[in-house]
Amino acid sequence: MAAFHPGNGTIERLGRMLGEAERIVAFTGAGISTESGIPDFRSPGGIWTRMEPITFQKFMASEEARLEDWQRRFTMNEVYGEAEPNIAHRALAHLVAEGHAQGIVTQNIDGLHARAGVPADKLVELHGNATYAHCLSCRQRFELEEMRAAITREGSSPRCACGGFVKSAIVSFGEAMPEAEMLRAYRLAEECDLMLVLGSSLLVEPAASVPRVAKRAGARLVILNREATPLHGLADLALEGEIGAMLAQIFPHLADQEH
Repeated sequence: MAAFHPGNGTIERLGRMLGEAERIVAFTGAGISTESGIPDFRSPGGIWTRMEPITFQKFMASEEARLEDWQRRFTMNEVYGEAEPNIAHRALAHLVAEGHAQGIVTQNIDGLHARAGVPADKLVELHGNATYAHCLSCRQRFELEEMRAAITREGSSPRCACGGFVKSAIVSFGEAMPEAEMLRAYRLAEECDLMLVLGSSLLVEPAASVPRVAKRAGARLVILNREATPLHGLADLALEGEIGAMLAQIFPHLADQEH
């Protein structure tokens, strides 16, 4: 269907659809966090259009690449640390807390959903999380400041006690998607009655297939994004504009919490 634009009752329709749904699942992308001041790294002008990504293969093969990757992660985490969850993050956390949303599936690595109050068992981070690190062999968790201190002290990239490489807990370019997380996302999609897409271009696969799974299983599909997506034609409702401004009309009590 053609995209709707805010006005002419479309926000009211969005509110009704959210109110009628009993098993909402949200699917979020970079657009939900740009309103918290976090850059969209993949869009034109983003960091990955100006700086070659360090692939998983390069990370594993080169000490120089590992050290460069760590420096990028430390810089990126400073940006994430300064950002605060916005009304969209808080609205989703509210829907989860009230039992209306069964889970949040996100492409984002900034940790803002968790900071907004979404519990770990309701959050599926398809591309990992940049706010901590883990061992690639045994999966032990490490904090970034601990790794920064180790690199400063040793002058080399960190290794786990088991001998494995330690890396920021994101899915790097060229790294396999986490199978367990993808299965969790598909299961949520198959069981929901409304798939709410917020701030995703729906271009990055296989993550972008999750809303399609929900639609095929009979769920309503609602998309809120700044621009049209490849799934606009399948959507029951598609709104283009500022996500926070739209949700503020549905959750005015949460809008009052803005810093």
